[in-house]
Amino acid sequence: MNTAVLPSTFVLTLLLAVGLFFFIKASVKDRTEQVKLSSESAQESLLTELQQYFSERAYRVAAVDAPNYKVTFEGFVRPSWFLAIFLTLLSAGGTLCLGLVLAMLVPQQGQIFLTLVLLSPLAGIFYWKKAGRPEQVSLKLESVAEPGSQTRSLVTVRAHRDELAAMQKALDLKPVS
Repeated sequence: MNTAVLPSTFVLTLLLAVGLFFFIKASVKDRTEQVKLSSESAQESLLTELQQYFSERAYRVAAVDAPNYKVTFEGFVRPSWFLAIFLTLLSAGGTLCLGLVLAMLVPQQGQIFLTLVLLSPLAGIFYWKKAGRPEQVSLKLESVAEPGSQTRSLVTVRAHRDELAAMQKALDLKPVS
């Protein structure tokens, strides 16, 4: 085989392995965001809806500041079986490719490099241990008087971005610009 092909293939495979490493690491990254949402409901009814919504999602009330309409919910986010298996398979593919390229570069120890595939379950284990964690959702409600005699409620929410999207959809809350 051409002498320039193997080193360049090795460099590209090494770059892909580094990308795979950072992809696996990013699978457990904290993605907490804060948004301000509005609702046509009154403050008290919105608070009741939010409490019911979060109790249905297996969150419990961790702290309440009633005079300021602040509530903190706490729940446990379970890791995804699908994602753990997917990351393990990605890792197996990446380590197999790296092992094959190393086996072609150093043919006398080629079999040793193919055993790198045995390390791939570590990606799933890493995800499983780090992704399952307690999650907090903080809410602060405000009432805003609009022209006319209507009042609308504003809620400032600090939570995981997936939880925010699900809450906006379920409770028909609109983002405030």
